[in-house]
Amino acid sequence: MAKHGKKYLEAKGKIDPEHNYSPDEAVTLVKETSFTSFDATVEVHLRMGLDPRKADQQLRDTCIMPHGLGKTVRILVFAQGEGASTAKEAGADIVADDDEWIKKIQDGFTDFDVAIATPDMMGKAGRLGRVLGPRGLMPNPKAGTVVQPDDLQRAIEEAKAGRVEFRLDKTANVHVPIGKVSFSEEMLRENFAALMIAIRKARPAAAKGGYIKKITLTSTMGPGIKVDPHQALSMEIS
Repeated sequence: MAKHGKKYLEAKGKIDPEHNYSPDEAVTLVKETSFTSFDATVEVHLRMGLDPRKADQQLRDTCIMPHGLGKTVRILVFAQGEGASTAKEAGADIVADDDEWIKKIQDGFTDFDVAIATPDMMGKAGRLGRVLGPRGLMPNPKAGTVVQPDDLQRAIEEAKAGRVEFRLDKTANVHVPIGKVSFSEEMLRENFAALMIAIRKARPAAAKGGYIKKITLTSTMGPGIKVDPHQALSMEIS
């Protein structure tokens, strides 16, 4: 079992491990208990009452964080011709429009946060599944990252503004960043609410019983704070 340092133990001492905090209380605590010297990321971890083995109980969608994520988002776009020009004008950091870029990514280049593709480039982008898939970077229509050239500008702007994808993993968990510890409580609360609204809307029709079993709010290296799932699910952006 890993030994925790003095700062972690002090932070953990401020939290009742048996108590389910309200979202507002949890946001206050996550800022109070962050002890890193850098601006830590605040994350929401959800334990879902879904069976990831069943096709009709999958959960995958996107959410736009009202206050972004507090970081510069590097965007790669697979596009050619007019689509490539549109992507450059819309602020894409990298436009992969030839085989040279495809090979570079095949060889392991992943210095970007979001990959967007036009449908006519999915044949080439699809060959990169082994590199992009495990990193959650594979363009996908459900995640809003496979778009027609006319939609490229909107998709790039949304990704830059803080659109995040969430999905159920093989262990029935969902992990989503909602901002930085330096954000105000109000900013974190509104980003948290935006995520919970999106999770609520994306509930699969086949979901039975308790949709969310457990919610934990945490900061990088900080202790986990249990959040009341019922209160979190009824969150709204004020």
